[in-house]
Amino acid sequence: MATPKIQWTYDVHPSVRLMQSMIAGMKKKTGRSVEEWIKLAEKKGSATEKERREWLKSEHGLGTNYAGWIAERSLGKGDDGDPEKYLKQAADFVEKMYSGPKAGLLPIYDEVLKLAKNLGNDVKVSPCQTFVPLYRKHVFAQIKPTTRIRIDLGLALNDTKVPKRLIDTGGFAKKDRITRRIEITSASDIDEEVKRWLKAAYEMDA
Repeated sequence: MATPKIQWTYDVHPSVRLMQSMIAGMKKKTGRSVEEWIKLAEKKGSATEKERREWLKSEHGLGTNYAGWIAERSLGKGDDGDPEKYLKQAADFVEKMYSGPKAGLLPIYDEVLKLAKNLGNDVKVSPCQTFVPLYRKHVFAQIKPTTRIRIDLGLALNDTKVPKRLIDTGGFAKKDRITRRIEITSASDIDEEVKRWLKAAYEMDA
């Protein structure tokens, strides 16, 4: 009998919350609302996204984030900051990640995510298109189906001294959050060492 699929509850990605904040403060900061900027860009802006972005920056003095987002939205692209839409997309992201050749990795993903969620009530899970980051105050880990047979559990461990099993991602030198990764190809790989280092990454983000 097949094991029932786990229906995870995901959390709104921090970028969506940032977008909500940008939208809420746009009128006050720029003199126009989102809708007003989009209409202006559609009416007077150039044809391409790049040209509209540069036009918004040079002609209207908008910062890079505002100009880029308005240019995208005026062409029907980009994120509209809707949390409910993101949560629907989040579930779709995970379903696509673990479909086809990578479908066999789903039980491993579920096991790692269960382990992470059990670390504390403050663990947040906000899927992206190709990996699933885990947050506390910041990203402390990520789950990525790297190949058809392997998940990489990335960990934010700074320059902590670790055993050889924890592979250097080059992240510390590049100032990325994720600095180590553990290769997982089966449920048996999720052993005490994996649990210990996942917990260490979680506690380092206290």
